[in-house]
Amino acid sequence: MSVNEEIQLLRSEIERHSDLYYQSDAPEISDYDFDQLLERLKALETEHPELITPDSPTQRVGGKATSLKPFTHTVALMSLDNSYDLGELKAFTERCEKLAEGRKLDYVAELKIDGLSVSLHYENGILVTGATRGDGSQGDEVTQNVKTIRSIPLKLKADAPAHAEVRGEVFLSRSQFAKINAELEMQDEKTFANPRNCASGTLRMLDSAVVASRRLDMFPYDAFTGASKMFATHAEVFEWCGRNGFNVNPHRRVCANFDELAAFIAEMETVRDGLDYEIDGVVVKVNSTALQDEFGTTTKAPRWAIAYKYPARQATTRLLGIGIQVGRTGALTPVAHLEPTLLAGTTVARASLHNEDEIKRLDLKIGDYVMIEKSGEIIPQVLSVVTAKRDGSETEFEFPTVCPVCNSSAVRPEGEAVRRCTNDVCPAKVKARVLYFASRKAMDIEGLGEVLVETLVDNGSVNDVADLYDLTVEQISSLERMAEKSGTNLIDQIEASKTRGLQRLLYGIDIRHVGERYAKILANHFRSIDRLAEASVEELDDIHEIGLAVAESVYEWFRDERNIDLISRLKSAGVKTETDAASTALLDERFQGRTFVLTGKLENYTRDEAAKLIEDRGGRVSSSVSKKTDYVVAGSDAGSKLTKAENLGVAVMSENEFAAMIQ
Repeated sequence: MSVNEEIQLLRSEIERHSDLYYQSDAPEISDYDFDQLLERLKALETEHPELITPDSPTQRVGGKATSLKPFTHTVALMSLDNSYDLGELKAFTERCEKLAEGRKLDYVAELKIDGLSVSLHYENGILVTGATRGDGSQGDEVTQNVKTIRSIPLKLKADAPAHAEVRGEVFLSRSQFAKINAELEMQDEKTFANPRNCASGTLRMLDSAVVASRRLDMFPYDAFTGASKMFATHAEVFEWCGRNGFNVNPHRRVCANFDELAAFIAEMETVRDGLDYEIDGVVVKVNSTALQDEFGTTTKAPRWAIAYKYPARQATTRLLGIGIQVGRTGALTPVAHLEPTLLAGTTVARASLHNEDEIKRLDLKIGDYVMIEKSGEIIPQVLSVVTAKRDGSETEFEFPTVCPVCNSSAVRPEGEAVRRCTNDVCPAKVKARVLYFASRKAMDIEGLGEVLVETLVDNGSVNDVADLYDLTVEQISSLERMAEKSGTNLIDQIEASKTRGLQRLLYGIDIRHVGERYAKILANHFRSIDRLAEASVEELDDIHEIGLAVAESVYEWFRDERNIDLISRLKSAGVKTETDAASTALLDERFQGRTFVLTGKLENYTRDEAAKLIEDRGGRVSSSVSKKTDYVVAGSDAGSKLTKAENLGVAVMSENEFAAMIQ
């Protein structure tokens, strides 16, 4: 099989598996196997850049942008009028029937996804532009970011006009949102309040690689050619989108009258909690696009569509107390303990309070009646205090200045919202760090769960993550509800974790600000933990994507005697602290220790791809040209960096010369 034939076969297989995942909900392979197909395609295209096409699955992730460009919509993305009860919806259908003047009239009911609207433009079947809704007339151009969304086809398959515009709602699934917030919590970063905020912020990011890692999704809801609707009925839009590879929401129905609309709305409210994405209602549209055009619009909304909003998921209950949880970094997080109340089908007894400033902002007192709101599977939030119900029996809550677990002082650094326990061996911090170290993205020690970790720390068997490698089958099997088999399985898992590699180790040892992505960058650049430990702040800061805050955090971590001892003990236990042989095999003396700067537009590589090729071979990529720069790779439209390189006498190579050096 020729290289071109293999590339075509891989693209076809990747497209087929994407369709099975998004269209049929019947995947045949795991996410890992899918990623392996994609990695093989990337490798072949890197070796043969002349075979790369704009619609290749590898082109979903580009480089970084410096800003977002404005985009003017051909047809305004108008907002919808809202109805909050069935009476208002019935009045809408009666108005439509009056405007139809006896002509046949039906409706399409579809879920109102809680996300953000985007407009996708295809020229001759190829995705060329993606833009946010913005104010309806003008949004932001986010083409490279929408390309990262796997449920958005880069190339249309069937019945595509010369120009097609597809509109849809970009959203984040509840399960993916939970993963993102868990990751942010582990990195001691601010979490998102809800999936919609996360999706909105993600889609407008300047680094498409980060956008890709968030795994956004999209459901289409309309299609145009030029300024005209593409089909005679709205229902046909979904059929066409399905034929062209979009992820079409299955929960929709053509309804003949108000009664059928009301039945659909009631049915969807019963399944709402079982969906893996947020909805806040149902959108009702006149099915005939000719009638849509005839009915027209008001100054802000179409007359042929309306959004029925489900009742807010709020309730009033009493605040019984405020508990304090201590996290991995020592952060003291307040949690509201509530009088149990039924909310959205579940009994709620706790709610999030975020930090001590939030308690002050709400003017919250123990004994207050509070309004709480629940969104999907997320822990409820305290919205406000019902001050009218105060009777004078309420008491002030004084945020602790000592850790509730170990009684050590809890300090709030100037400029930060969080108060932290200062005791590095606080049992709560140790337990959280061990769980983090054992998590799937770190050392992936299956079977080491919360209850077992709590037992091991409380009985003194584990005081830090290095102690895990001293555990024995006898120790584990002697614990309550454990047996020899489970003890053997756990020790086998701990033993296997020794070979997880440098990237996972760097992620697991809990260096502040170093999450999954930064761990990978540092592992690729230094290739051994000893080299990383010796790096200066300046050397770290000079690495592409590693900023000063991360550089200082890494530098300080490796200057702490306790951390130096921890690494020494991990190495003595046999934990791998260098990159694997396959990665080391890529090392090239022409790249090792050399600093490269990428400038201008590269035709066959994105910036991230070129940077990875350099880093895999032992080089490093800098964002600025200096006397320490070894090579500047100059693409088309290279600007001031090229001029500075020439003035400093730095070697400059073309993209073709770079490709030859890589190969």
